[in-house]
Amino acid sequence: MSSSPASASASSLTQTPMYGERAIAEAELICFNNPRPGRAYEISIELPEFTCKCPFSGYPDFAVLRLIYQPGPRVVELKAIKLYVNSYRDRSISHEEVTNRILDDLVAATDPQWMQLEADFHPRGNVHTVVRASHGMRLAC
Repeated sequence: MSSSPASASASSLTQTPMYGERAIAEAELICFNNPRPGRAYEISIELPEFTCKCPFSGYPDFAVLRLIYQPGPRVVELKAIKLYVNSYRDRSISHEEVTNRILDDLVAATDPQWMQLEADFHPRGNVHTVVRASHGMRLAC
């Protein structure tokens, strides 16, 4: 039985990761120097397409991540955070753990004055969950 070119092409696509999958697999939180280290200011980043998997059911969980922080010596690069967050797509992890793990990784990368991460998960089974975690002391801007 011979395979058609379409099935051979589809088969080769599943074996070789696409460029986006490779970028996500290689993701790391890249930062750059804070351009105004002596000034209290805030950076707000919204990531509206976050996904991970429920560790109990295997169903996908969808959330909007809202990060707000006052930078210390480093600022996180936007493409890097996008790729890093996308790396959770196929991970089985609870809402609480994923929120705290992402916050811990961002704190380690940036050493912020203050940082808060809110994970607003889409309702499933008539339950809406919001997990909020923070680090440091917020200064007046």
